[in-house]
Amino acid sequence: MDIANPERTRVGWIGTGIMGRSMCGHVLKAGYPVVVFNRTKSSAEPLLDKGARWADSPADVARQTDVLFSIVGYPQDVRRVYLEENGVISGMEKGRIIVDMTTSEPSLAVEIAIAAETRGLHSLDAPVSGGDIGAREARLSIMVGGEREVLDAVMPLFQIMGKSIRYMGPAGAGQHMKAANQIMVAGTMVGMVECLLYASKAGLNLDQVIEVICGGAAACWSMENYGPRIVKGDMEPGFIIQHYLKDMNVVLKEAESMNLPLPGVSLSKQLYIAARAHGYGERGTQALFRAMEILAAMEEHPAGKPPKEES
Repeated sequence: MDIANPERTRVGWIGTGIMGRSMCGHVLKAGYPVVVFNRTKSSAEPLLDKGARWADSPADVARQTDVLFSIVGYPQDVRRVYLEENGVISGMEKGRIIVDMTTSEPSLAVEIAIAAETRGLHSLDAPVSGGDIGAREARLSIMVGGEREVLDAVMPLFQIMGKSIRYMGPAGAGQHMKAANQIMVAGTMVGMVECLLYASKAGLNLDQVIEVICGGAAACWSMENYGPRIVKGDMEPGFIIQHYLKDMNVVLKEAESMNLPLPGVSLSKQLYIAARAHGYGERGTQALFRAMEILAAMEEHPAGKPPKEES
Protein backbone atom coordinates (compact mmCIF):
# COMPACT_ATOMS: atom_id res chain seq x y z
CA MET A 1 0.00 0.00 0.00
CA ASP A 2 1.39 3.42 -1.03
CA ILE A 3 2.59 5.73 1.73
CA ALA A 4 0.97 9.19 1.68
CA ASN A 5 3.05 11.78 -0.14
CA PRO A 6 2.12 15.36 -1.11
CA GLU A 7 3.36 14.77 -4.66
CA ARG A 8 0.87 11.99 -5.39
CA THR A 9 -1.75 11.80 -2.60
CA ARG A 10 -4.96 13.79 -2.96
CA VAL A 11 -6.62 14.52 0.39
CA GLY A 12 -10.31 15.01 1.06
CA TRP A 13 -11.61 16.74 4.17
CA ILE A 14 -15.16 16.81 5.54
CA GLY A 15 -15.86 18.96 8.60
CA THR A 16 -14.22 22.36 9.05
CA GLY A 17 -15.28 23.33 12.56
CA ILE A 18 -13.07 24.36 15.48
CA MET A 19 -10.92 21.23 15.26
CA GLY A 20 -11.17 20.27 11.60
CA ARG A 21 -10.25 23.67 10.23
CA SER A 22 -6.90 23.70 12.04
CA MET A 23 -6.15 20.05 11.28
CA CYS A 24 -6.90 20.45 7.60
CA GLY A 25 -4.86 23.65 7.55
CA HIS A 26 -1.75 21.70 8.62
CA VAL A 27 -2.29 19.25 5.76
CA LEU A 28 -2.57 22.13 3.29
CA LYS A 29 0.55 23.77 4.69
CA ALA A 30 2.44 20.50 4.19
CA GLY A 31 1.77 20.75 0.46
CA TYR A 32 -1.02 18.21 -0.04
CA PRO A 33 -3.77 19.07 -2.54
CA VAL A 34 -7.00 19.20 -0.51
CA VAL A 35 -10.70 19.13 -1.42
CA VAL A 36 -13.12 20.15 1.35
CA PHE A 37 -16.81 19.93 2.16
CA ASN A 38 -18.74 21.33 5.11
CA ARG A 39 -22.46 21.84 5.63
CA THR A 40 -21.78 25.58 5.99
CA LYS A 41 -19.40 26.75 3.28
CA SER A 42 -18.43 29.90 5.20
CA SER A 43 -16.70 27.74 7.81
CA ALA A 44 -14.39 26.42 5.09
CA GLU A 45 -13.54 29.84 3.61
CA PRO A 46 -10.20 30.19 5.48
CA LEU A 47 -9.09 26.89 3.92
CA LEU A 48 -10.36 27.86 0.48
CA ASP A 49 -8.39 31.09 0.77
CA LYS A 50 -5.26 28.99 1.38
CA GLY A 51 -5.75 26.89 -1.72
CA ALA A 52 -8.21 24.12 -0.83
CA ARG A 53 -10.87 23.32 -3.42
CA TRP A 54 -14.57 23.11 -2.64
CA ALA A 55 -16.78 20.06 -3.23
CA ASP A 56 -20.57 20.07 -3.24
CA SER A 57 -21.17 16.83 -1.30
CA PRO A 58 -19.38 14.05 0.60
CA ALA A 59 -19.53 11.86 -2.52
CA ASP A 60 -18.02 14.69 -4.56
CA VAL A 61 -15.09 14.87 -2.12
CA ALA A 62 -14.70 11.09 -2.31
CA ARG A 63 -14.51 11.05 -6.12
CA GLN A 64 -11.58 13.46 -6.10
CA THR A 65 -9.36 12.03 -3.34
CA ASP A 66 -7.11 9.14 -2.34
CA VAL A 67 -7.34 9.61 1.43
CA LEU A 68 -10.45 11.18 2.96
CA PHE A 69 -10.70 12.52 6.52
CA SER A 70 -13.82 13.54 8.40
CA ILE A 71 -14.38 15.19 11.76
CA VAL A 72 -18.03 16.15 12.21
CA GLY A 73 -20.39 16.61 15.14
CA TYR A 74 -22.46 13.58 16.05
CA PRO A 75 -22.78 9.88 15.16
CA GLN A 76 -25.79 10.67 12.98
CA ASP A 77 -23.61 13.09 11.02
CA VAL A 78 -20.98 10.38 10.55
CA ARG A 79 -23.65 7.98 9.31
CA ARG A 80 -24.97 10.52 6.84
CA VAL A 81 -21.49 11.40 5.54
CA TYR A 82 -20.43 7.80 4.93
CA LEU A 83 -23.43 5.52 4.54
CA GLU A 84 -26.38 7.46 3.14
CA GLU A 85 -27.12 8.21 -0.50
CA ASN A 86 -24.52 10.56 -2.02
CA GLY A 87 -22.19 9.67 0.85
CA VAL A 88 -18.49 8.91 0.81
CA ILE A 89 -18.65 5.14 0.39
CA SER A 90 -20.95 5.42 -2.62
CA GLY A 91 -18.58 7.80 -4.38
CA MET A 92 -15.07 6.56 -3.64
CA GLU A 93 -12.91 4.45 -5.94
CA LYS A 94 -11.73 1.00 -4.95
CA GLY A 95 -8.47 0.93 -3.00
CA ARG A 96 -8.88 4.40 -1.45
CA ILE A 97 -8.74 5.14 2.30
CA ILE A 98 -11.34 6.73 4.60
CA VAL A 99 -10.49 8.03 8.08
CA ASP A 100 -13.19 9.19 10.49
CA MET A 101 -11.70 11.33 13.28
CA THR A 102 -15.04 12.19 14.89
CA THR A 103 -15.63 10.94 18.42
CA SER A 104 -18.38 8.49 17.61
CA GLU A 105 -19.80 5.06 18.45
CA PRO A 106 -17.50 2.01 18.22
CA SER A 107 -20.33 0.00 16.67
CA LEU A 108 -20.75 2.61 13.93
CA ALA A 109 -17.01 2.49 13.20
CA VAL A 110 -17.33 -1.28 12.70
CA GLU A 111 -20.39 -0.79 10.47
CA ILE A 112 -18.50 1.71 8.30
CA ALA A 113 -15.49 -0.60 8.09
CA ILE A 114 -17.69 -3.48 6.87
CA ALA A 115 -19.45 -1.26 4.31
CA ALA A 116 -16.10 0.07 3.11
CA GLU A 117 -14.67 -3.42 2.73
CA THR A 118 -17.59 -4.50 0.55
CA ARG A 119 -16.71 -1.63 -1.81
CA GLY A 120 -12.99 -2.41 -1.81
CA LEU A 121 -12.13 0.55 0.43
CA HIS A 122 -9.93 0.74 3.54
CA SER A 123 -11.26 2.33 6.74
CA LEU A 124 -9.80 3.71 9.97
CA ASP A 125 -11.52 5.16 13.04
CA ALA A 126 -9.12 7.72 14.51
CA PRO A 127 -10.66 10.05 17.12
CA VAL A 128 -8.42 12.66 18.71
CA SER A 129 -7.74 14.28 22.06
CA GLY A 130 -6.11 17.64 22.73
CA GLY A 131 -8.84 20.18 22.07
CA ASP A 132 -8.59 23.34 20.02
CA ILE A 133 -5.07 24.05 21.32
CA GLY A 134 -3.81 20.63 20.28
CA ALA A 135 -5.42 21.05 16.86
CA ARG A 136 -3.91 24.50 16.32
CA GLU A 137 -0.45 23.45 17.49
CA ALA A 138 -0.49 20.07 15.68
CA ARG A 139 0.08 18.09 18.87
CA LEU A 140 -3.06 16.01 19.07
CA SER A 141 -3.22 12.50 20.46
CA ILE A 142 -4.67 10.24 17.75
CA MET A 143 -6.16 6.84 18.64
CA VAL A 144 -6.48 4.49 15.68
CA GLY A 145 -8.62 1.44 14.98
CA GLY A 146 -8.51 -0.59 11.78
CA GLU A 147 -5.82 -2.39 9.78
CA ARG A 148 -2.23 -1.66 10.80
CA GLU A 149 -1.11 -1.57 7.14
CA VAL A 150 -3.61 1.21 6.44
CA LEU A 151 -2.38 3.20 9.44
CA ASP A 152 1.18 2.88 8.14
CA ALA A 153 0.08 4.25 4.77
CA VAL A 154 -1.48 7.39 6.23
CA MET A 155 1.02 7.86 9.06
CA PRO A 156 2.73 10.85 7.34
CA LEU A 157 -0.62 12.65 7.38
CA PHE A 158 -1.31 11.81 11.02
CA GLN A 159 2.16 13.08 11.94
CA ILE A 160 1.28 16.45 10.42
CA MET A 161 -1.66 16.77 12.83
CA GLY A 162 -0.52 15.04 16.00
CA LYS A 163 2.36 14.14 18.29
CA SER A 164 1.05 10.85 19.67
CA ILE A 165 -0.35 8.35 17.16
CA ARG A 166 -1.27 5.00 18.72
CA TYR A 167 -2.59 1.87 17.05
CA MET A 168 -5.26 0.41 19.34
CA GLY A 169 -6.52 -2.60 17.39
CA PRO A 170 -9.21 -3.52 14.82
CA ALA A 171 -12.13 -1.38 13.65
CA GLY A 172 -13.83 0.33 16.60
CA ALA A 173 -10.78 0.14 18.88
CA GLY A 174 -9.92 3.80 18.29
CA GLN A 175 -13.41 4.80 19.40
CA HIS A 176 -13.21 2.55 22.47
CA MET A 177 -9.92 4.24 23.40
CA LYS A 178 -11.48 7.69 23.01
CA ALA A 179 -14.37 6.57 25.23
CA ALA A 180 -11.85 5.56 27.89
CA ASN A 181 -10.15 8.95 27.46
CA GLN A 182 -13.46 10.77 27.98
CA ILE A 183 -14.14 8.78 31.15
CA MET A 184 -10.90 10.18 32.53
CA VAL A 185 -11.75 13.71 31.35
CA ALA A 186 -15.16 13.51 33.06
CA GLY A 187 -13.51 13.09 36.44
CA THR A 188 -10.72 15.62 35.96
CA MET A 189 -13.06 18.37 34.73
CA VAL A 190 -15.32 18.03 37.77
CA GLY A 191 -12.30 17.86 40.08
CA MET A 192 -10.72 20.94 38.48
CA VAL A 193 -13.89 23.00 38.78
CA GLU A 194 -14.53 21.97 42.40
CA CYS A 195 -10.89 22.75 43.24
CA LEU A 196 -11.17 26.28 41.83
CA LEU A 197 -14.56 26.88 43.45
CA TYR A 198 -13.18 25.86 46.83
CA ALA A 199 -10.06 27.99 46.39
CA SER A 200 -12.15 30.97 45.33
CA LYS A 201 -14.50 30.60 48.30
CA ALA A 202 -11.47 30.38 50.60
CA GLY A 203 -10.09 33.63 49.19
CA LEU A 204 -7.00 32.18 47.51
CA ASN A 205 -5.35 33.68 44.45
CA LEU A 206 -6.49 31.41 41.63
CA ASP A 207 -3.43 32.02 39.46
CA GLN A 208 -1.28 30.78 42.34
CA VAL A 209 -3.61 27.84 42.91
CA ILE A 210 -3.24 26.73 39.29
CA GLU A 211 0.55 27.09 39.48
CA VAL A 212 0.74 24.98 42.63
CA ILE A 213 -1.65 22.30 41.35
CA CYS A 214 0.18 22.00 38.02
CA GLY A 215 3.49 21.56 39.85
CA GLY A 216 2.39 18.70 42.07
CA ALA A 217 0.72 15.30 42.16
CA ALA A 218 -2.69 16.74 41.19
CA ALA A 219 -1.39 18.17 37.89
CA CYS A 220 -3.63 17.46 34.91
CA TRP A 221 -4.22 18.68 31.36
CA SER A 222 -7.60 20.17 32.26
CA MET A 223 -6.18 22.43 34.98
CA GLU A 224 -3.20 23.48 32.87
CA ASN A 225 -5.29 24.37 29.81
CA TYR A 226 -8.72 25.31 31.16
CA GLY A 227 -7.82 26.72 34.58
CA PRO A 228 -6.34 29.96 33.18
CA ARG A 229 -9.35 30.41 30.89
CA ILE A 230 -11.70 30.11 33.87
CA VAL A 231 -9.72 32.73 35.82
CA LYS A 232 -9.94 35.11 32.85
CA GLY A 233 -13.67 34.46 32.47
CA ASP A 234 -13.02 33.00 29.00
CA MET A 235 -15.75 30.46 28.24
CA GLU A 236 -15.20 30.37 24.48
CA PRO A 237 -15.17 26.84 23.15
CA GLY A 238 -12.23 24.71 22.42
CA PHE A 239 -14.68 21.86 22.85
CA ILE A 240 -18.36 22.70 23.31
CA ILE A 241 -20.52 21.29 26.08
CA GLN A 242 -23.08 19.91 23.61
CA HIS A 243 -20.40 17.75 22.00
CA TYR A 244 -19.05 16.62 25.34
CA LEU A 245 -22.53 15.50 26.37
CA LYS A 246 -22.63 13.52 23.12
CA ASP A 247 -19.37 11.83 24.11
CA MET A 248 -20.69 10.91 27.54
CA ASN A 249 -23.84 9.47 25.97
CA VAL A 250 -21.63 7.26 23.77
CA VAL A 251 -19.60 6.16 26.81
CA LEU A 252 -22.66 5.32 28.90
CA LYS A 253 -24.35 3.47 26.02
CA GLU A 254 -21.27 1.31 25.51
CA ALA A 255 -20.87 0.77 29.26
CA GLU A 256 -24.48 -0.35 29.59
CA SER A 257 -23.98 -2.89 26.79
CA MET A 258 -21.04 -4.24 28.84
CA ASN A 259 -23.10 -4.26 32.07
CA LEU A 260 -20.50 -1.87 33.45
CA PRO A 261 -21.53 0.80 36.01
CA LEU A 262 -19.80 4.18 35.62
CA PRO A 263 -21.25 6.41 38.37
CA GLY A 264 -18.57 9.08 37.96
CA VAL A 265 -19.43 9.63 34.30
CA SER A 266 -23.14 9.63 35.13
CA LEU A 267 -22.60 12.39 37.72
CA SER A 268 -20.46 14.41 35.32
CA LYS A 269 -23.16 14.13 32.67
CA GLN A 270 -25.82 15.45 35.04
CA LEU A 271 -23.65 18.43 35.96
CA TYR A 272 -23.08 19.21 32.29
CA ILE A 273 -26.82 18.92 31.64
CA ALA A 274 -27.22 21.60 34.33
CA ALA A 275 -24.65 23.74 32.51
CA ARG A 276 -26.64 23.36 29.29
CA ALA A 277 -29.85 24.21 31.16
CA HIS A 278 -28.23 27.47 32.28
CA GLY A 279 -27.53 28.38 28.65
CA TYR A 280 -23.93 27.20 28.29
CA GLY A 281 -24.49 24.38 25.80
CA GLU A 282 -22.55 26.12 23.03
CA ARG A 283 -19.76 27.31 25.31
CA GLY A 284 -16.55 25.53 26.16
CA THR A 285 -16.52 22.63 28.61
CA GLN A 286 -14.83 24.91 31.15
CA ALA A 287 -18.19 26.72 31.46
CA LEU A 288 -19.09 23.95 33.90
CA PHE A 289 -17.47 26.35 36.38
CA ARG A 290 -20.26 28.87 35.81
CA ALA A 291 -23.02 26.30 36.32
CA MET A 292 -21.44 25.08 39.53
CA GLU A 293 -21.02 28.67 40.77
CA ILE A 294 -24.79 28.94 40.47
CA LEU A 295 -25.25 25.63 42.29
CA ALA A 296 -22.98 26.91 45.07
CA ALA A 297 -24.79 30.28 45.23
CA MET A 298 -21.52 32.10 44.55
CA GLU A 299 -22.74 35.32 43.07
CA GLU A 300 -19.71 36.53 41.17
CA HIS A 301 -16.98 34.95 39.13
CA PRO A 302 -13.65 35.75 40.87
CA ALA A 303 -12.18 37.36 37.75
CA GLY A 304 -15.18 38.27 35.61
CA LYS A 305 -18.85 39.09 35.43
CA PRO A 306 -21.46 37.07 37.28
CA PRO A 307 -23.28 34.51 35.11
CA LYS A 308 -26.55 36.49 35.17
CA GLU A 309 -24.91 39.35 33.25
CA GLU A 310 -24.00 37.17 30.25
CA SER A 311 -26.12 37.42 27.15
